[in-house]
Amino acid sequence: MTDTQVYRVYIKATPEAIWDAITKPEWTRKYGYTGLADYDLKPGGRFAVHPTEELKGYGVTGDMVDGEVLEAEPPRKLVLTWKLVMAPEFADEPYTKLTYDIEETKTAGTRLTVTHDVTGAPGTAAMVSGAGEDITAPEGQNAGGGWNWVLSDLKSLLETGKTLTGS
Repeated sequence: MTDTQVYRVYIKATPEAIWDAITKPEWTRKYGYTGLADYDLKPGGRFAVHPTEELKGYGVTGDMVDGEVLEAEPPRKLVLTWKLVMAPEFADEPYTKLTYDIEETKTAGTRLTVTHDVTGAPGTAAMVSGAGEDITAPEGQNAGGGWNWVLSDLKSLLETGKTLTGS
């Protein structure tokens, strides 16, 4: 498995809409793993993903992801450290580096590129690659589709108003 994973999707939405969907909890609660993103959008600012009430009902009580903002250039670029903190099997893994690049194209909408440097974090690398894609979470949600699934769900939500699971 490679230490740097790159995922790209083209979305029929403005860079501002994509930025908001990545950084605002009213959006992040709707797609992917449905956590509540919490950013202090300045270098050195805290980043965390908190569980929704629904996730708390499934036993997720603490933060899901933790990190620090390294760079924020709304609505074009966001760089942060990233660590899954809700699962004990990832406790010994280091923080990884996650970069969102948002670029409006002339012909194909807006290109969102996610680059995840997972050096030294093999469990994280496997999870974000979608290696656990066949695992099913409660309510039929995909528990292991990784970045490909999250970005597909985000694209669907922004373009159609509905996620891949139809909500």
